[in-house]
Amino acid sequence: MIDFTGQVAVITGAGRGLGRVYALELARRGAAVVINDLGGTMGGDGADTAVAEQVVEEITAAGGAAVASYDSVDSPAGGEAIVRTAVDAFGRLDAVISNAGIFNAIPFDELTPDDWRRMLSVHLDGAFYLAQPAYRVMKAQGYGRFVFIASSAGMFGQHLEAHYAAAKAGIVGLTNVIALEGEPHGIRANTVLPFGLSRMVTETLGDPKALEDNGFFAAIRPELVAPIVVYLASRACELSHQNFSACAGRFARVFIGLSEGWLAPRDAEPTADDIAEHLTDVAATEPFTIPGSIYDEVFAVTQRLGG
Repeated sequence: MIDFTGQVAVITGAGRGLGRVYALELARRGAAVVINDLGGTMGGDGADTAVAEQVVEEITAAGGAAVASYDSVDSPAGGEAIVRTAVDAFGRLDAVISNAGIFNAIPFDELTPDDWRRMLSVHLDGAFYLAQPAYRVMKAQGYGRFVFIASSAGMFGQHLEAHYAAAKAGIVGLTNVIALEGEPHGIRANTVLPFGLSRMVTETLGDPKALEDNGFFAAIRPELVAPIVVYLASRACELSHQNFSACAGRFARVFIGLSEGWLAPRDAEPTADDIAEHLTDVAATEPFTIPGSIYDEVFAVTQRLGG
């Protein structure tokens, strides 16, 4: 059994939905948990301390250890305060599950700069504001695990969600770099792209009753996402720099591949006409590689050129 005894985890957005399930499972496995939740609406308005407190009470009533945090991730001070809560209460920080977020649906041509900035401030900025102070603690310890909650909306696209998709795709980029820089310090960083029943689903669907009747809600129970999140947050996980989709009990790697493409001769001056002529090769998806960093791509092309 994967055991978190003696370990400390921070989970943002842990008062409801998927975050609450992650928190309960880590606590059940022995982790001391910081339950961070501002307690706002799905759109990011308001606050309610009872949202985090209720989960803390659930955990402590079952014999676990947990404290509440009500700070918002959308500022450097908020991220610092969340990490400080963990260190002050439990003396260390082993795992961060960056799950806090907001959601709304807006057509691209109606999206305002305020809509755009607000979404990025919570998801992408918030992931950075939380991760940087946590990374410093983990680096000093020589150990840490980051699980960033991304989304298939960012990797593959979703109507009415340009702001949300951009923020979630940005989190993948952030995770890639934390994984590379953290590797020498025992820090692993991965993302999970979850499909799980939460307010994001129930408050945005036109007819939730119909989806409940056809079994859709049962298929995307949040408990079916927790296994991969808990594993990636654990000492058992040595994977890093990877993304995983969790949907209805199916767990699968999501990756960005780089095709072999078409390589112009070394001393040529390729033109747009050459691209058109070789478009089949340029747009092919096989064969492909999965570069471990930007350097892998450059070195591979240089080798092909004979450099």
